[in-house]
Amino acid sequence: MRPVLVRCRRLLSAPGLRWKISVLLAGGCSLVALTIGLLIHEARVRQVAEAARETAVNQLIRVRQVYELTGQLDPGKIGETDAQIDCTRAPEELRAAALAGRRITYLQLTGPDPAVWAARPIGGTHVLSVRQSLKEEAEDLAELDQQLIAYGAGVVALAAVGGSLIAGRLSRDLRRAAETARRISAGELDARIGPSGAPGTRDEVAQLSSAVDTMAASLQRRLEAEQRFTADVAHELRTPLTGLHTAAELLPEGRPTELVRDRVAALRTLTEDLLEVARLDARCEEPALDVHRLGPLVASIVQRSGVTAHLTGARTGTAVRTDARRLERILANLLANARRHGGDPVEVTVRGTRVSVRDHGPGYPATLLAEGPRRFLTGAAERGQGTGLGLTIALGQAQVIGARVTLADAPGGGALAEVVLPAA
Repeated sequence: MRPVLVRCRRLLSAPGLRWKISVLLAGGCSLVALTIGLLIHEARVRQVAEAARETAVNQLIRVRQVYELTGQLDPGKIGETDAQIDCTRAPEELRAAALAGRRITYLQLTGPDPAVWAARPIGGTHVLSVRQSLKEEAEDLAELDQQLIAYGAGVVALAAVGGSLIAGRLSRDLRRAAETARRISAGELDARIGPSGAPGTRDEVAQLSSAVDTMAASLQRRLEAEQRFTADVAHELRTPLTGLHTAAELLPEGRPTELVRDRVAALRTLTEDLLEVARLDARCEEPALDVHRLGPLVASIVQRSGVTAHLTGARTGTAVRTDARRLERILANLLANARRHGGDPVEVTVRGTRVSVRDHGPGYPATLLAEGPRRFLTGAAERGQGTGLGLTIALGQAQVIGARVTLADAPGGGALAEVVLPAA
């Protein structure tokens, strides 16, 4: 019994659209069926009551005429009518009204012995009454009530089934729209809902589906245009930057030459980052996955990065399946971000299949934690200079190799980035 109650509570606490519409339709039809049933019942009761009272009054008139002619209640002349003078079974209200000089009827449709009474005064101190059994009429009313209940239950059941079918189609279309929206949000820009409902229909769900598809198509066109623009700019910059780099190398040594070479190197790095972002956006990257021991691999990556960091867990032998070149790109960007925007010391910890990079600076901006990294946006001005592409590239490369990167503020202060790799 308890599991059934638990399931009922769950069903009522979190009803879906299909359940709500079915219950709503069934409840509405129940009210309509109940109202119609009560009206029919009351109309039938009034009809039975009026006919019974009229019949009882006619019988009373006939019995009185016979009594005044013969001076007695002759059964042969009044038929099967139950007529008596000063009947002890007569209702007290009936006797009192008759002794007061009124001709009155009394109807009783409930109870074990339903009947209708009619009475009038006779002889000044006596009451002449007739009684007619209404047992058959009461049984007919009970049968009518049962039929009304059965028909009402059938109508409610049909309404619930019909509402469930209608709501099922509506819920299915809405779930498909929600799933398509999630796929678009995840980057599958060519996902579409497609036509919903019967051909030629233009209901609200169909209009919603069409609007979402139109929005997705427009978004896809804009993002593809942005991606093409980024790739074209990077490609166009490559050639002049190569010539500029060659020319900078031919300049005589000196402080101005160092500044020119530094800026040319920064431009070349930005161009390569833009090309990498364009490739990641186009989803054309294919990882070269292989099995590696994570600790030694991270140690070699930190050594080549040129960032002074305190490494823990370098001897960890956990095997992971990853692309070493892309993992190096991820960790190198995280280390460069920690050095540029954070504070010393920078700590790298390897634990199982997880690699964490932590600095002791001001931590990540709140907007970055809430919305994720944005291109060409480095957060607050006090975090230093940069293009904002490092974290974008790190998250994109992690997606390519099946890893997960999480960004958070460390408990004791500073920024904490964790990379979780798939185990071999």
